[in-house]
Amino acid sequence: MAGTRKSRLLNPDAYDAMQKLKFECAKDLGLMQFVKENNDHYRGHLTAAENGGTGGPIGGEMVKRMVAAYESKGTSTN
Repeated sequence: MAGTRKSRLLNPDAYDAMQKLKFECAKDLGLMQFVKENNDHYRGHLTAAENGGTGGPIGGEMVKRMVAAYESKGTSTN
């Protein structure tokens, strides 16, 4: 399986929801062209920094929204 790596979600059933969130964040940020599913062009010639500079903001926005959703649930330990 060299060369291919799939993210592993704790709940595999959440894959569709994560994809939807990714597309939503990319659209809101105006970065749809950097979503892998929308771009079949090989990008292996770019450095990790260059690829991260384009895709990183999408992942960062996803995390912000997931944290905000968790905090708005009114979580309590009691």
